Parts: sequence; structure tokens; C-alpha cells
Amino acid sequence: MIDEFTEDEKNVLRPFFSNMDKDIFVIKNLPEVVKGALFSRYSRTTKSVRRVLLEEFIKKPEMGFSQIVGSVEASNQANAIKKAEEFYDRVLVDYGDDSVAELGGAHIACENVSIIATKIMEDARIGLSPLEKSTRYVFFDQKENGGYKFYKEPVLATSQFADEYEQIMSLLFDTYARMVEPVKKFMVERFPKTDDVSDRAYQSTIRAKACDTIRGLLPAGTLTNMGIYGNGRAFEYLLIKMRANPLTEMRNAADSMKNELGTVIPSFVKRVSDKHGDAYRNYISKSLEDTKRFASGFSQSADGQKAVQLVDYDNEAEIKIISAILYPHTHLPESRIRELVASLGADERQRILKAYVSERANRRHRPGRAFENAYYKFDIVGNYGMFRDLHRHRMLTQERQSLTTNHGYDMAKELAAAGLESGFKDAMEAAKNAFGRIAAKFPAEAQYVVPLAYRVRWYFLMNLREVYHLCELRSVRQGHPDYRLVAQKMFEEVKKVHPNLAAFANFLDTNTYDLERLEAEKRIDRKIEDIGKKYPGNWTKNK
Repeated sequence: MIDEFTEDEKNVLRPFFSNMDKDIFVIKNLPEVVKGALFSRYSRTTKSVRRVLLEEFIKKPEMGFSQIVGSVEASNQANAIKKAEEFYDRVLVDYGDDSVAELGGAHIACENVSIIATKIMEDARIGLSPLEKSTRYVFFDQKENGGYKFYKEPVLATSQFADEYEQIMSLLFDTYARMVEPVKKFMVERFPKTDDVSDRAYQSTIRAKACDTIRGLLPAGTLTNMGIYGNGRAFEYLLIKMRANPLTEMRNAADSMKNELGTVIPSFVKRVSDKHGDAYRNYISKSLEDTKRFASGFSQSADGQKAVQLVDYDNEAEIKIISAILYPHTHLPESRIRELVASLGADERQRILKAYVSERANRRHRPGRAFENAYYKFDIVGNYGMFRDLHRHRMLTQERQSLTTNHGYDMAKELAAAGLESGFKDAMEAAKNAFGRIAAKFPAEAQYVVPLAYRVRWYFLMNLREVYHLCELRSVRQGHPDYRLVAQKMFEEVKKVHPNLAAFANFLDTNTYDLERLEAEKRIDRKIEDIGKKYPGNWTKNK
């Protein structure tokens, strides 16, 4: 599945990638701003990152690529890496400070990895910045070498389920591919273009709506692309965890990533497979195995499907937050401040809260850190496609259960309206049956066949500041309707127990919309027009 290039094209691209013939590689010799732009474009296209760089950056004169990058000599680059490795090895020996590894970083691209793999790699809370190909802007109906792009799980490939695995994956993709055009046609008929909307904005909105409607058919084993920027310390921890994962794909990807990162930041990842890395990996693996045995005695029936449940919160949240608001303005110990706040009347407390957050002009004006003094824990059940969107919030504590078909699935209402309900349900039932048979022997590997429409259970533990940020951001109009509903429900639960603290979420959108992306696309049109005025030329016309 490696993208093919001519020899001339390979020669042009070679200085910017650690290899030209593998799915996992490092991007190098590019300014940080170019890497960021490259990964941003990469998330919204079916092209490989090498193809994007060649066709949309290097070959377009208006991008000014040669002036930005200049000439690159591979021999000089290799020498520079060697010198840097010598320097950092010396620093680590002299000072033993692992934080030095946070001073060096790398961009790495992981192509043709499963959706399951991307979620595991994106679990890191800090130190890594991932960006994944979107199921909202890209259709996944393409074939390569006569087959759809899904992960060929090696354990299942040598088992009695080999044929069944291939068949169910192909069935899900076939159903998805058959629905692309009918769903787009239905959306055009139901939401005709108006005169105040450009062709570009309308087509982009219809495409996003169609993608949102049918993405639930995609299995978790769908192959996708992702880019990650991270520092050396974060990569080391990520690779150790990946090597401890029970899935073969994760362990193989960890080995490939270590090899490629070793070409640019070798000092930072060499401990992944040394005695210290192996000891850490064994600790993680054994912890998972031992605790899993205790859970085996619990009933696994799915009893209770409340989408969002507030399972824990701080009864003294208001006193703690108001005390934290006042803390930097006094010289008193916090214990004394809490005593004084507890003696205040409700009106006085509300005046303090209002002084702290009432001047928020938009959702980006987040409440200050005083709001981090109260925590809320939510147990959530939602489809895996929607979980993938909310999973990107990392400034909180989250843990998910393994994929299953036990919790049922969600279906976009537009499928029934378009007359496509039966095909969707048939595919879901077939996936459920296949999962049940495979999971009886290979529970971890069976997850690859679970479609994104099936629900998964997870929890979020977050402070009130993050509650404001997540709920206001994920309830915006252009958001997917599934996660918008969860964000709205989460804040409803907080408001029930702490109405005074929830009173300043002025940017929580509780409305419902049909074409969610339309207004956002109109804003993009205005930005394109502004850029066209600032940088005259033809390049903005086809964006």
C-alpha cells in the first residue's frame, strides 16, 4: 500500500523523510511551520503525507517552498544528528536528568494503521500532539489492489476465523461504499443550496453531513493515517506502553516507530528496548493481566444505558472554588479562607463568582485556575465514532472499556429518512454475530470488526474549568450531533448539583441544527476572500 513515486520524485522527496518505502517514517529537514501546515492538510485528504508535500507544497510555485526550505544535504543532516546525540548522551550521563529529552522532538507519520491503534497512540495526556485523518471530511470507500483498506490482523489470519474476518470487514465497507452517493443525493434534495451560499461551502457541508451519517459503518479496523509531533520523553513512554499492549499491531508499530525515531532523536528512544524499558513494559503487562483476573468474576451484562451519568462530585465545590479565587489576593492560609467563605451568604458568594468570570466575551475566555479546585466524574455510554472525537480532550483523566457490541448501536436519523435503514441494520447485525464468535476465543483481536456505530463505555474525571472548556467547545453548532448531545447532557448534570457554579457557561449551545457545518463553511469563505485580498493570486479560488 506504499505510495508509488517516480525516481525523480523520490529524489526530490528523500531529504524530507527518513525512508521512502515504509508506512512509518519521520519528517525532517522542514521548518516547524511547514510541518504543522503539512499535517493539518494531511488530516483532510486521502493522499499520503509524501504526496501532499510533493503536490501541494513543492510543486506549487505560489507556496514558495524552495525559498522557505532552501537546499538540504543529507550528509550534513546525518552529521548534525550524530553530534547532537553525542551532546545529549553526555548531558544525560553528567546530570541524569530525563527532562533533557523534552528539549528535542520529532514529527512522525503513521500510515495504514487502524483506528484502534490511533486511539491507543493518542492516549497520552501531555508531550504528544496527534492529528488523524478525519472521517468527517474524507470518504473511506477507496480500494487498493482490489480490496478495501482495513487491518489484516495476523492472529486472526492464521485462525479458524480468517475467512469470516475478511468477509465481515468487506461487508461493512461494501455497505458504506454503496451508501455514499445515495446519502449525498438525499442531502442535496433535503437541503437545497440557497443563493447566499457558495458552491464550495455547500459542497463541503454536504460532504461532511454525508460522512457523518454513514461513518458508523466503518469498522474499528479501518486503516487511517495520523501524524504525531512529540518530545523525546513522551515518545519513550508511548513506545514502552505500546510494546506492552496485547495487540500485535501495537507492538509492531512500536518497533517501527522506534527505528524511525532513532534516525533523528536516537538518544531519546534508545531506552525503550533496554533493560529499563523492558522492566517497565513487563510491569505494565503484568499489572493489566493481574487486575483483569479480578474483573473476570464480575457480571458482564450491560444493564443500564444512561448516556451520561454524574457518578461523583465535590459537595464543597463552591467553597473550594471561591476560596481559590480569593487566595492570591490575601496572605492567609487556605484553611482560614475557607472558614471565612463558608460564613458568607449566598448573594455574597455569587458576587465573587460573578466578578471572577462574568466578563467572559467568548468560549475561549476560559475561567481561571480557581475552577480547577472542584472535580466531577462522568460515566458515559456513546458510539465509538463519537468517543473518538471527545477522546481528544487530554487535560483530564479518562479510561475506556474494550470495544463490544453489548451496548447496542446508534444510527443517524437521516438513514431512515433516506430509505437506507435496513441495509445499515443488516450490517450491524452481521458485525455483532461475527464479533460474538471471534471474541469467544480472541477478545482483543475481535475489536477490529466492531463498527463505529456501536457504543462503548468510558469515564471522564475532570475539574470544573475543563467541564466549561469541553462542554462549550463540543456543543458548538458545527460539532457532530452525537458528541454535541453528550456535551449538553454533561453540563446539565453539573447544573443540577451546582447551579451557581454553572451559571456562567454563556457559550453552551443547546440548540439543534440540520446542516451543522454550513455556518462554519461560510466563515471559511470569508477567510478565503480576505486572504485573496492580502495575497493576490489564483491559488485561493479552488480551496
